[in-house]
Amino acid sequence: MADKLMIVMVNTDPRDPAELGAPFFQATVAAAMEYEVEVVLTGRAGELAIKGVAEKLHVKEGSPKSVYDFMKDAHEAGVKFKVCTPTLELWGEDLIPEIEETVGGAYVISQAMDDDVVTFTY
Repeated sequence: MADKLMIVMVNTDPRDPAELGAPFFQATVAAAMEYEVEVVLTGRAGELAIKGVAEKLHVKEGSPKSVYDFMKDAHEAGVKFKVCTPTLELWGEDLIPEIEETVGGAYVISQAMDDDVVTFTY
């Protein structure tokens, strides 16, 4: 059985914040279950790695909890956040402090192909 969960957020669009709750919630739950968990932000979802973006978004309109609050909860549970290098070229390099590493496409592919890693994509 795999002991690591990699969540790749590539198709999730910050312009539709209702899409953003599930990946962070599932990451938090998996970390609480003591799995190694990482969230890789890339493509349009990579914008969430930039300071100030996720703070302005709410999964549900009127909710006091921002998308950034969900990300901080996940990080506090042990989730590691990574951002893909091309994302920095698109959205900039002023990253939230929860981003622990910048990775490339080869890293994502090698992890996705590893039998000890389960990969979810959003």
